[in-house]
Amino acid sequence: MKNKWSEMLDTLSVDQQFVVKAENDAKMDKVRRFAPLILLVVMTAIGAVSQKNFFSWANIVNIMYQMSIPLVISVGLSFVLLLGSIDLSIEGMMGFAGSFVAFLVANKSNGNNFGILGVLLVVLIGAAVGAVTGILHTKARIASFIVTYAVGSIMAGIAVLVYRGTPIQVTDQMFVAISQGKLFGIPYITLIAFAVFLVGAVIMNYTAFGRAVFAIGDNETAAASAGINIARAKIKVYALCGCTAAIAGVLQCMRLKLGQSSLGTNQMFPVVTAIVLGGGSVSGGKGGSLQSFVGVLIYAELANWLTLMGVDTNMKKVIQGVIIIIAVALTVTHDRKTVAK
Repeated sequence: MKNKWSEMLDTLSVDQQFVVKAENDAKMDKVRRFAPLILLVVMTAIGAVSQKNFFSWANIVNIMYQMSIPLVISVGLSFVLLLGSIDLSIEGMMGFAGSFVAFLVANKSNGNNFGILGVLLVVLIGAAVGAVTGILHTKARIASFIVTYAVGSIMAGIAVLVYRGTPIQVTDQMFVAISQGKLFGIPYITLIAFAVFLVGAVIMNYTAFGRAVFAIGDNETAAASAGINIARAKIKVYALCGCTAAIAGVLQCMRLKLGQSSLGTNQMFPVVTAIVLGGGSVSGGKGGSLQSFVGVLIYAELANWLTLMGVDTNMKKVIQGVIIIIAVALTVTHDRKTVAK
């Protein structure tokens, strides 16, 4: 039995049907574009009504602190997802970066004390490994999920070799000061994370490189015809993702003052989910810095609200999963593009 929409279309000519469908698709795209913001507003309202402390400054700072590491990860990962690719090396890179920086700065396991130079070296290594990953993906034509998974495994293994099975306890005064310090009540780690995000947002929205990434994700063939060097752009994207993953690993080390390979465990896929929640797409061409920020904030707010409600840890995972599935189903654009290129 036909619905009213189908009956209306049957009364129109082919040209008129095309116009009506195009207008309807445009309206649906607008709804999907603003759906994450609507979801965020609704969640915030529910949190404020159900928990009187939800809007307290202490809780707001706590939410910002909890979203710090995911926000840093989202910077590089957003670029990768815009390409329609994936980077499974992030967790391994975080574990390596956190372990190696702990090895280089003042610690209880050796006499090293490279300070900020150690941090810079680790971040540069992260970018270099990311660039090598990009080269293997573009030049050797290895699928992104395969090459990044392999690189992630390698980096996680190197991390364990660095500290020889015994996690390194950091005593570096800079790390201690950053992990405990605050400015206007906001932790330094949070401020660093937001600064990294702002840099990423500028690169994505106001540079030729950022525009090239959007173009490649939307239509790689057309981007190549327009003169964009596809391989070079992809290598830069993976270098950026490796860099931000290393920064996230260093921040994790600062938070815990401990270096071990598990610093990146279960960090990547929640961020992928958050980016999609914010309006990004795993098939490429859709998303952006604002969308990623909104998605990470939604994810952090949801976790915070469930904690304030006193929900059991295991039940919290169930509720998070159900809400995320519903939210993603309502916000994503369904198409036939491949998941990873």
